Amino acid sequence: MQTKYMNSEMVIHNGGCHCGRVRWRVESAASVTAWQCNCSDCAMRGNIHFIVPSQRFELLDNSEKFLTTYTFGSHTAKHTFCKVCGITSFYTPKSNPDGIAITYKCVDPGTLSHVEIKSFDGLNWEKSHKSTGISSCSKE
Repeated sequence: MQTKYMNSEMVIHNGGCHCGRVRWRVESAASVTAWQCNCSDCAMRGNIHFIVPSQRFELLDNSEKFLTTYTFGSHTAKHTFCKVCGITSFYTPKSNPDGIAITYKCVDPGTLSHVEIKSFDGLNWEKSHKSTGISSCSKE
């Protein structure tokens, strides 16, 4: 079975929050598809994210102690953010509870070669989840 990463160059992206207390690394393609969601949370934050399998994400150093999590609704999504600066540089999305959503603007410069932005209609979540194929983004 061919994965969406089969023909893409895999790189290590580093990133984190604004104050630098939360740092992580993630293995992903240099060219990614990012999702702009209009759900109540993403719309307010202006979040645009790409999704990776959770095994490709690593929280660095003592970042964990600076994180807090917000949930609502089904409590499937884990909106993780820095306790100090408030930035959500990554989180566990409802669409992909087996993956990690990376806020693409929180990736350190130099490793993302291209970002294609697609829309996810979070206000009509079930319909959009079925029609976009977003759930495949967290699969190896």
